Amino acid sequence: MIDIGYVVSVAPEPPALPAALLKPWPVIVVITAAWLIAVVLAFAVPGLHELRPYTVAGLAVGALGTSIFLWQRREVRRGSRGAQSGLS
Repeated sequence: MIDIGYVVSVAPEPPALPAALLKPWPVIVVITAAWLIAVVLAFAVPGLHELRPYTVAGLAVGALGTSIFLWQRREVRRGSRGAQSGLS
């Protein structure tokens, strides 16, 4: 019988993220502004008219995601057990 020694190691704890990366609002604002600019350009520039559905859909998906985030954050603050943790 061959004895193969296995070394079990515990993965090191990753470092904490900087505080600036934990704030979701700058990301939400920048991405929403980019989609708004894309929608305006798609409706204002005749050559971009075929992109209108994509830009409106992108804006709608962003609004849905932001709504879910706000809903989860409200539930965390309310103390709901089923809410996602770590939202500020």
